[in-house]
Amino acid sequence: MKEIIDIILFSWIAGLASFFGAWLARLENFHESLLKKEIIRGIIAFGGGLLVAAVAFALVPHGIETFSAPMLGLLFGLGGIAFCLLDIQLSRSGGSKAQFVAMLSDFIPEAIAMGAVFAHDHKLGLLLALFIGAQNLPEGFNAFRELRDSGEKTAFILRAIFLTSFLGPASALTGFLLLQPYPAVTAGVMVFSAGGILYLVFQDIAPQAKLRHHWMPPLGAVLGFIVGMIGKKLLG
Repeated sequence: MKEIIDIILFSWIAGLASFFGAWLARLENFHESLLKKEIIRGIIAFGGGLLVAAVAFALVPHGIETFSAPMLGLLFGLGGIAFCLLDIQLSRSGGSKAQFVAMLSDFIPEAIAMGAVFAHDHKLGLLLALFIGAQNLPEGFNAFRELRDSGEKTAFILRAIFLTSFLGPASALTGFLLLQPYPAVTAGVMVFSAGGILYLVFQDIAPQAKLRHHWMPPLGAVLGFIVGMIGKKLLG
């Protein structure tokens, strides 16, 4: 019972990090300036760097150990194609939701993985929850700004991002209760999501981080990847 309570608590806190990031973006009301543009693009790049780190260190490694090379490539490619089709559909419906989709696409499979490993390694599950929270903070910030710029109302965005935090416990409990005997299924979901995340990073997120004739914002991606790399080191 204690394990289930811990899984619910830690996965929900990790999910709430995205709401806290959105709340910070809501409070941000500084006048437009070049420095503000650099900072915002740096945060976008930081989130992109964390997403790339999630692909490299959290989502793909278990798949490499589990699947043959053809199956690994197939699952990763199908993820990229699926998210490409989703991106096309979203663009046709108006507005961009790449940051929001990216936030969910790494949060859900990582929460599933967290729940699946929690029973075997409590410390690993806790550190993975901290890693997820570190990713969700800038992603929530970026998703809020993206949705607001697309015309969504502030109250609706905050409510939507808050509600997504409950996907953490739901996903983690799914991994804990259902997927422990099926590590290949968990690995498949993670690899599929990794392909989609990589597509979104290069199609939608990285271009938003660029500011012409300014070279500091992309360093945010480097910092984000460093955070992810250190997270992987802590996970062992």
